[in-house]
Amino acid sequence: RMGIRNNRYEAEVPTVTAPLRRPVPVHVADAAFMRAQTRSPLKITLPGPMTICDTLADGYYGRRADMAMRFAELLNEEAREIEAAGADVIQFDEPAFNVFLEEVRDWGLPALERAIEGLKATTVVHICYGYGIEANIAWKRGLGAQWRQYERTFPLLARSRVQQVSLECHNSRVPMELLGLLAGKDVLVGCIDVATRTVETPEEVAATIRRALAWVDPQRLYPCTNCGLVPLPREVAQAKLVALAAGARLVRAELGAR
Repeated sequence: RMGIRNNRYEAEVPTVTAPLRRPVPVHVADAAFMRAQTRSPLKITLPGPMTICDTLADGYYGRRADMAMRFAELLNEEAREIEAAGADVIQFDEPAFNVFLEEVRDWGLPALERAIEGLKATTVVHICYGYGIEANIAWKRGLGAQWRQYERTFPLLARSRVQQVSLECHNSRVPMELLGLLAGKDVLVGCIDVATRTVETPEEVAATIRRALAWVDPQRLYPCTNCGLVPLPREVAQAKLVALAAGARLVRAELGAR
């Protein structure tokens, strides 16, 4: 069993009360199903160990670092089976990396590296500023004119074994020059705002890509969305993806003409 219960004295935060284990796979059947539908590269996303720990209280391990490392071991088991089912890319979502900056250095990144250990699939970490709840919205309002948390985490990631880093750039306050701290990594540049139903134009997408190209080599830049599109209506999400592809084609044509 997972050993998690709701603790009413901690605002209903689930609490770990026993050793964590993974009795059954979680997303392996999904990966196998998707692999059977396409020959295209397949990407699967999992939550990162630090972000999982940010949603739980620890009533067993004594140190959040120890709980995170145990989650990392379980995530690694899941990721290895997802890879065996046909996934080409495995991404770990770690928005908590923008919050607990010293802990990222001390145990967040080591836990992430444990989660990707031994994988042959391309490994990605996605680090956004979070969406959807009022506490998060209020936190972002207080971050000032520039969001510079990446300045602390990117040098660490540049030295890590993670191959790709995904971040949000469109309609955010992230200084684009921070992308230069990720030398040697593929950079997934968020060109689509997932917090609005307004659909970006291809030219808006292209403008974000062009700004990023001042700091990222073209062969290492992958346009993407700021975060997941799940909160949006399907037709809006589809239109945003069409705009993303169209904007990327504009810049690709420009680069080819040089």
